[in-house]
Amino acid sequence: MNALTSHALLQQAPGATLDADPEETAEWRDAFLALVATEGPERARHMLQELVRMARAQRIGWQPDLNTPYVNTVAVHEQPVFPGDLAIEERVASIVRWNALAMVVRANQAYGELGGHIASYASAADLFESGFNHFFRAREGVGEGQHRGDLVFFQPHSAPGVYARAFLEGRLSEQDLMHYRQELTAPAAGAHGLSSYPHPWLMPDFWQFPTGSMGIGPISSIYHARFMRYLTHRNLLDCSQRKVWGVFGDGEMDEPESMSALTLAAREGLDNLVWVVNCNLQRLDGPVRGNGRIIDELERLFAGAGWNVVKLVWGSDWDGLFARDLTGALVRTLEGTVDGQMQTFAAKDGRFNRDNFFGQNPELAALAQGMTDEQIDRLKRGGHDLVKIHAAYAAAARHQGQPTV
Repeated sequence: MNALTSHALLQQAPGATLDADPEETAEWRDAFLALVATEGPERARHMLQELVRMARAQRIGWQPDLNTPYVNTVAVHEQPVFPGDLAIEERVASIVRWNALAMVVRANQAYGELGGHIASYASAADLFESGFNHFFRAREGVGEGQHRGDLVFFQPHSAPGVYARAFLEGRLSEQDLMHYRQELTAPAAGAHGLSSYPHPWLMPDFWQFPTGSMGIGPISSIYHARFMRYLTHRNLLDCSQRKVWGVFGDGEMDEPESMSALTLAAREGLDNLVWVVNCNLQRLDGPVRGNGRIIDELERLFAGAGWNVVKLVWGSDWDGLFARDLTGALVRTLEGTVDGQMQTFAAKDGRFNRDNFFGQNPELAALAQGMTDEQIDRLKRGGHDLVKIHAAYAAAARHQGQPTV
């Protein structure tokens, strides 16, 4: 991050108050940036901790804000090289997303009462694909030196996407997909019904953990990670190279079971645990936080519980805009936009976003100058950018000492 970009982020820090002396503030900023540049992050952290202690001693009625700016945690210059073939992976993700939709639609054409979820996996497809392609490790075997596999807890409403991918892998047949949500067998076709949600009792050779009851996946993942650590520490089974992954939705985080063991995970230092919370801002019966900001809320909650938080909000097409945002106008505007508005901007086209988002002030309008409506329309959210997802997953997987969300 260059100095100008740092200034821009400082100017729009969450909870910032009116600056009564901008000149003095600029001197403090310059001094802090000089400290980072000359003596490094460790010295800068020490100085911040000293200032916090002084503030508490003086009883000025202040405490650090748990929200960071509404940008990606992993900066552009920190992104690792993407190891895959981006074109192929995007193509496969599109095919899986389509097959998941087609499977649900076809089942309901035959039996209209079956139901099924389309939007959950459609919004999370790239999150799943990046995990399958690069991070979720399958079991090699149970012999000496063989990796016994990661544990993955899947968002229940995204089960159609997991079935669709298994079809491409040859693990499920087309006849299997035709029996989605039908608890029966078709022996003549060699097919079996596919359960609505991950259900190892109904599909013992496919699913490992039941997650259909909302909240059971998150809390189960924590206790599995803890037990794996127990096995390793007591030399019963080496689980040191294994991870527990959980892919969940933002609406599921409202379940008491999702939240009840967060501090246990932090207290035990479960850095073998990674949660991926898909903040598509939408739950089954409406917006998750229409007049609020669910990402900010979850960041405060997890950071306060002692977790490492990695935010992925914006795709690669936004990088140039943030680099040119020297005054912080873009990030300030994003900080003031609630999730209901974000949903509207995502649903509308480039012309609407030019007029209603970038048209809010001259600084934003200048940022979008030179971009066509089509380019504005193609500005992705981070959860649909495989390069950004890989960078966020890599940061989460290598973090030590804390669970990561």
